[in-house]
Amino acid sequence: KLYSLAAEIEANLREKHSINTIIGISGTSNHLRELADRYKQSQMAIDVGRIFETDSKIIKYDNLGIGRLIYQLPVTMCEMFLAEVFKKKQIDSLDSDTIHTINKFFENNLNVSETSRKLYVHRNTLVYRLEKIMKLTGLDLRKFDHAIVFKVAMLVHQYLESQRKDD
Repeated sequence: KLYSLAAEIEANLREKHSINTIIGISGTSNHLRELADRYKQSQMAIDVGRIFETDSKIIKYDNLGIGRLIYQLPVTMCEMFLAEVFKKKQIDSLDSDTIHTINKFFENNLNVSETSRKLYVHRNTLVYRLEKIMKLTGLDLRKFDHAIVFKVAMLVHQYLESQRKDD
């Protein structure tokens, strides 16, 4: 219900007044003394949403997931993590087709057959691409633990890029 009200407000501001907005929705509160914390949650939803949910105009604090955790990490720790994961190879060395393939693979829950169907490529082509990624990064994205590390690394990279733009 609150989300639909926020969507209505956002649409009204955009359509009638040409104002682009991002609305952050906090968790619920039962006491007035919690209002300051809920305001901070709404602000964090907006800040984190600008980095990780760039297409969303309404962002719920409760849906921020791991992005909220990454947002609170020091930049130096994020840089160290990326250096450990990618060694001397830069995540930037992955071309847009490779990133698209990886994102589709994650969207399809690491399912090779389903991902190859969605990408309109032969299953063996996808396996070849995944092996190419493994040679570049040392991570086999078909293994859940490796996929998690890579996904977190992509989010950390996205966060660091947003920090560089703000500087």
